[in-house]
Amino acid sequence: MTLPNASLQQGTWFKLICGASFHHLPSVRELAFLYTLAGVDCIDLAADPAIVRAAQQGIQWAQAEDPQAGSPWLMVSVNDGEDVHFRKAVLTDPVCPADCPQPCVAVCPPHALVPLAASGTVHIRTELCYGCGRCEPICPHHRIATPNHQVPLPQVLPSLISLGIQAVEIHTCIGRQAQFGQLWGSLRPWLPHLEALSISFNDGPGLEAYLRDLLSLMDPRPKVLIWQVDGRPMSGDIGSGSGTSKATLKLAHKVLNMGLPGYVQLAGGTNAQTVLLLDPRWPVAGLAFGSYARQLVASYLEEELAAGIPLAKELVAQVKQRPVTVVPGLQQTSFSYV
Repeated sequence: MTLPNASLQQGTWFKLICGASFHHLPSVRELAFLYTLAGVDCIDLAADPAIVRAAQQGIQWAQAEDPQAGSPWLMVSVNDGEDVHFRKAVLTDPVCPADCPQPCVAVCPPHALVPLAASGTVHIRTELCYGCGRCEPICPHHRIATPNHQVPLPQVLPSLISLGIQAVEIHTCIGRQAQFGQLWGSLRPWLPHLEALSISFNDGPGLEAYLRDLLSLMDPRPKVLIWQVDGRPMSGDIGSGSGTSKATLKLAHKVLNMGLPGYVQLAGGTNAQTVLLLDPRWPVAGLAFGSYARQLVASYLEEELAAGIPLAKELVAQVKQRPVTVVPGLQQTSFSYV
């Protein structure tokens, strides 16, 4: 059993992303169970006390099943403005036209859209929706929207800290220095209670200057700082191809060359190809898997859960057993990228 801090230092950190807008308690509990047994280091959750408690129940369940199972950190996600991870699908009209083929139902990864035969319309199971947004553009009658929401950090953080979360992730975007600073002010008094802070971001013009501005705002610095490179957000369930993996590798290459203090961790489009494509000479601390990890075991949740354990273990083992030839905390001056 390796402690989360040691995994970061060794380059074998594995984070499970349950979803910043995913509120299905049974699934969160069972995902936490499966991936704790598999050896996950961290579980990223919606900033909701009920969700945190469900994850804790799953961890305790796994530890009762296997006394050698570790204690992954629990991380909650917050945002300093609009972000695709903080939204849910809603119907702008409660009734679908009679001739609608309802293609939204077929493209929904968590099966949150359910056709209602009696009324001929679609029902959205809000607790299952994690805001991937695939239903909105495919609706023939433009009756689905995916509005964003912002987590009220000052209101939710005290109760989350009291529950024992170990980390917070801030989703941010280039140009939001003022908003980040305001959020940081709410977070600063609670830093002594946290083991780690993660900053999640996408690519864009002026990224390095923006990240350095964030560093200047982070006073004092967290105990552990993780830069989550979100190459292609919420795309890990699209397929097993290398395209989405290459997007996050390209962004990681860019960020590693910045030489920022802290750890660099991959996310956004991570799937079965990502570890295979990752050069072991790159000082990457680890990987986070979201929609790909969830979909991998989705058919076993609530039924035949034990059958999902080997799949979860196989995915985690890809990261835990990957060849690492550099210390992730040490930055180099240049890298090759193919």
